[in-house]
Amino acid sequence: MENARELFQIMTRRFGLLNKTCCTVGGCEISLVQSHLLYEIDRQHNPSMQQVAETLGTDVTTFSRQVQSLVKMNLVKKTPEPTDRRVFTLSLTVEGKMIATMIDTQMNDYLEEVFSHLSEYEKETVIRSVKLINEAMGKSSRCCAPVTG
Repeated sequence: MENARELFQIMTRRFGLLNKTCCTVGGCEISLVQSHLLYEIDRQHNPSMQQVAETLGTDVTTFSRQVQSLVKMNLVKKTPEPTDRRVFTLSLTVEGKMIATMIDTQMNDYLEEVFSHLSEYEKETVIRSVKLINEAMGKSSRCCAPVTG
């Protein structure tokens, strides 16, 4: 069997997941983490900070700093919940929605170009395989935790 770790390392590099900045849109430099935040806030309807942090599998302290940076960039709005002022919901500003849409378009264009080098059968096989690996990772007790030993 081929070295699975090496294959994932190569894919990570080619996806640009190690880059400090994942993309520059509208003059804003967006990190990979910020891109994930924008995506999840856009995907979920007025989620709480806790909901998004859980979805991304990140601790609330790190998450809170990232949210603050997006608030300062005027991409995210943080609103206290009327019934419980300790809970904040997140939403995208008009600029945030525009940036999220631009990132989405760039990623879809990139994936479309990558998949254009594959037959329809190969594309379906890759999508099915990624679904399988995502499901298996979700069942792993070590998912979203650093690999030890």
